[in-house]
Amino acid sequence: MPKSKPKASSPTPVKQREIGEFATIRRRMSSLLYDALLLLGVLFVIFLLPLIMIGMLWGTLPPTWIQRAYFVTALGIYFIGYWHHFGQTLAMQTWKLKLTNKEGKPVSWQQATLRYVLAWFSLSFFGLGFFWALIDSERQFLHDRLTGCRILFIRRSQQNT
Repeated sequence: MPKSKPKASSPTPVKQREIGEFATIRRRMSSLLYDALLLLGVLFVIFLLPLIMIGMLWGTLPPTWIQRAYFVTALGIYFIGYWHHFGQTLAMQTWKLKLTNKEGKPVSWQQATLRYVLAWFSLSFFGLGFFWALIDSERQFLHDRLTGCRILFIRRSQQNT
């Protein structure tokens, strides 16, 4: 009787419990609101104060497109930097949320940057990309789904991993 060849072992998918569970929409929206509050102070210092100083010194303001580009760039540095280096913004740390890729590993620069750009589109179209979470099977935002990112709730024992 011929022996059957053993099947090649397929890579075992990462179990969701090992890397955390999907964060609830409520927790993620609370984190977004908290990030917005934290950024008000930061934006005042890095955006509004320089504009006031430019206006006082030269009696004019930069064109609106430069102001908007500066604003979006400043926010991008904050979000992309925190997502890539720590997987969490300051608000996400408070709400015990972590951004990972599908395998539970840190997101790449490319993923973080694309997520940031797509989040602006999600917000621009009347928040449609955020409402997407209401119909998504894993309750992920549209920009997370498109970039292969996951926002997970991290239990206290998992926070340092």
